[in-house]
Amino acid sequence: MKNILITGCSTGIGYCVAKGLKENGYRVIASARKQADVSRLVEEGFDTLLLDVDDSQSIQKAVSDLKSLCNGELYALFNNGAYGQAGAVEDLTRTTLEKQFSTNVFGWIELTNSLIPLLRQQDSARIIFNSSVLGLIALPYRGAYNASKYAIEGFADTLRLELSDTNIKVSLIEPGPVESRFRQNALASLKANIDIENSFHKNKYLKQIERMEKVGPAAPFTLPADAVLKKVIASLESKSPSPRYYVTFPTYLFGTLRRILPTRWLDKVLLFVSKSEMK
Repeated sequence: MKNILITGCSTGIGYCVAKGLKENGYRVIASARKQADVSRLVEEGFDTLLLDVDDSQSIQKAVSDLKSLCNGELYALFNNGAYGQAGAVEDLTRTTLEKQFSTNVFGWIELTNSLIPLLRQQDSARIIFNSSVLGLIALPYRGAYNASKYAIEGFADTLRLELSDTNIKVSLIEPGPVESRFRQNALASLKANIDIENSFHKNKYLKQIERMEKVGPAAPFTLPADAVLKKVIASLESKSPSPRYYVTFPTYLFGTLRRILPTRWLDKVLLFVSKSEMK
């Protein structure tokens, strides 16, 4: 039975992938940053870790506990736990940006680097990063999240090259709109960290909030979280996993348009998409 550590398993993609891999015979070490979520996962039969990727001490303790839990045998790491900070770039404070990167980038890299020596000891190993279509293209009012995913793309591409002569394979998952609590969490971070009332962009924020508060999918072509699970399984089980796995039609579309369109033309497409969201 192969051991895999997954971050951010409380809800959404992380929970779906943890449950699906467990059902497919993997030994999943499911982690979450809140004790209540960890306790719930324990009740569901998971091996668990309390892990907050925004906290270096939490990461190092989890790494130490993991080595004992899996007896030094770890097949894969799925970096998933993250959140989206909405807001116009000019409204993002340094503190807000640092928090976004601390969770979405720095924590992932620290955890990954701490586990690479253990993964090197295995006959075969995988490192998987859950990126986003917003790591391929940028949309307005998502600057912090866009930048964090662009950063992960760069780190993962570099790591794949640096580990090319080892037993460790590195892949990126690129979801577009997927059913999860991502929208609710992004809405909460927008209200908490952006001075909406005094912003030049106030009216657009209000339209965004109206869209984000709607019940049901907020974007066309939204897929259930098990669409990501299928790509994770492919990455885990392929002898030569793809560097990138696209999920949802928008990812395939924008991934293609980024390659074939001049930047100004692509900008027009992205601005049209953004304006459509505001209606």
